[in-house]
Amino acid sequence: MMTDPAFIHIRNLDLFYGNQQALKRVNMDIQDRRVTALIGPSGCGKSTLIRCFNRMNDLVEGCRITGSLEFHGENIYGKNMDPVDLRRRIGMVFQKPNPFPKSIFENVAYGPKIHGMKDGESLHRLVEESLKKAALWEEVRDRLHQSAMGLSGGQQQRLCIARTLAVEPEVILMDEPCSALDPIATGKIESLINRLTQSYCVIIVTHNMQQASRVSDYTGFMYLGEMMEFGETRQIFEAPRNPVTENYITGRFG
Repeated sequence: MMTDPAFIHIRNLDLFYGNQQALKRVNMDIQDRRVTALIGPSGCGKSTLIRCFNRMNDLVEGCRITGSLEFHGENIYGKNMDPVDLRRRIGMVFQKPNPFPKSIFENVAYGPKIHGMKDGESLHRLVEESLKKAALWEEVRDRLHQSAMGLSGGQQQRLCIARTLAVEPEVILMDEPCSALDPIATGKIESLINRLTQSYCVIIVTHNMQQASRVSDYTGFMYLGEMMEFGETRQIFEAPRNPVTENYITGRFG
């Protein structure tokens, strides 16, 4: 039973791309300083749902959303919500590492500069803190002014996480963050996710059920645009209530 106070509430969320409905009456509560995983077969709506949290779907022509999605009691899709500020507060790490073709330092400093930070000493301190939080500082401290494109795939993904942390978000969205990484790099990202929950809410989309069971506190199973079941991860994997969830977890389809 979930006892932590939720700070993201979703009620009867529907999403349409033109006439095609991609999400159907999704309901869930997201807890702060916990990891929530979204699992399900390809095309079930996981990435579509996660992009609702910071209004990335605004960029898709013909996208229409109904229902309620609240963050700290504010309507994410309300007229008073600034999408730019929302995307600072709810940051996103994508499936494929996407560092800027700049130095390691400039990658991390980019967001704070955009948001008005100009003091050099403060920038250097923030870059160092962000790289430490992303468990990357010791590996790059002596080459901060070298190109980020020279980092390995796993290092690039942690750099992208540091870049997200640098603008001081409250929520970190991760859309298949390990799908392009080898097992060693994946292990480092998973360890990092566990540490991040000391300060942040993390929502992760993953096709890897073992990863979801390892890193998450809560899991939502999606199928054909519907949230079939949502609850504590242990309950979802050990005693699913929905037969469709059980069939997916046991490998009968997917």
